[in-house]
Amino acid sequence: MGKVFNGVEEFSESRNVFKTVPALVLYLGAIHFNLALILWATVFLPLSKGLLVFGLLLVFVLIPVDENSIFGHKLSKYICKHICSYFPITLHVEEAKAFRPDQAYVFGYEPHSVFPIGIVALGDSTGFMPLAKTKFLASSAVFYIPFLRHIWTWLGFTPVTKQNFISSLEAGYSCILVPGGVRETFFMEPGCEIAFLKQRRGFVRIALQMGLPLVPVFCFGQTKAYKWWKPPGRSPIPFKNPLYIVVGRPIELEKNPEPTMEQVAKVHSQFVEALQDLFDRHKAHAGYTNLELKIF
Repeated sequence: MGKVFNGVEEFSESRNVFKTVPALVLYLGAIHFNLALILWATVFLPLSKGLLVFGLLLVFVLIPVDENSIFGHKLSKYICKHICSYFPITLHVEEAKAFRPDQAYVFGYEPHSVFPIGIVALGDSTGFMPLAKTKFLASSAVFYIPFLRHIWTWLGFTPVTKQNFISSLEAGYSCILVPGGVRETFFMEPGCEIAFLKQRRGFVRIALQMGLPLVPVFCFGQTKAYKWWKPPGRSPIPFKNPLYIVVGRPIELEKNPEPTMEQVAKVHSQFVEALQDLFDRHKAHAGYTNLELKIF
């Protein structure tokens, strides 16, 4: 899948479009497929057949997903492998030895941009991070989309609710989330990266309550994977723009079941400063010397 040296995983660019394009379609294409199917059923089918299509889509929304499916596990491995080689992705871990397989971590991945494509490089299906098991926290709306909910569940995604967050950490999963979320897309500007963090402290509070390390992560090049405007536009297949993902040093925290607002604010400031420092130290090596990071 790639070469590892000094905490850096480089995924070689794949020339096999018969593997990378299907992986992209499976990872990102379900939304477009559903929209196209609904449009086709609405415009070209008689009412009875159109209702049948909508009924089948509803069935796929309600069918339980087996997280332990062997087929799902193999499919997630396939998607992660070829997504990482499509762009390709370079994953740089500053202190790989600082991570313990028996420890759960809270990863704050930025930016969201149009879509946080590179986040899968941190998952256990990719196999590079020295973590026993991981969960990605994503918008709950995703899990009401036919087909996509199955694929993303197999990839390790779960709805970003407080209950899921805490229960996943308690079960030993490292949780990876984009603190700024979808809202960052409304602040995007040409020539800079946007992180909507100043009002997002919930993930810090949970990390403090459980005494788990916070880890800043930044992905360079992701914003260029799509053409966009305000309101942001989306194209079905992203450009093959190299992604350079940097994983910072864990911020160790003492367990505090009932942190005050001041204590949460202090740790939150540490995380924001660590993310800014991570960005500043690696942007030149990632090929973005003049890039600016704006934190709102």
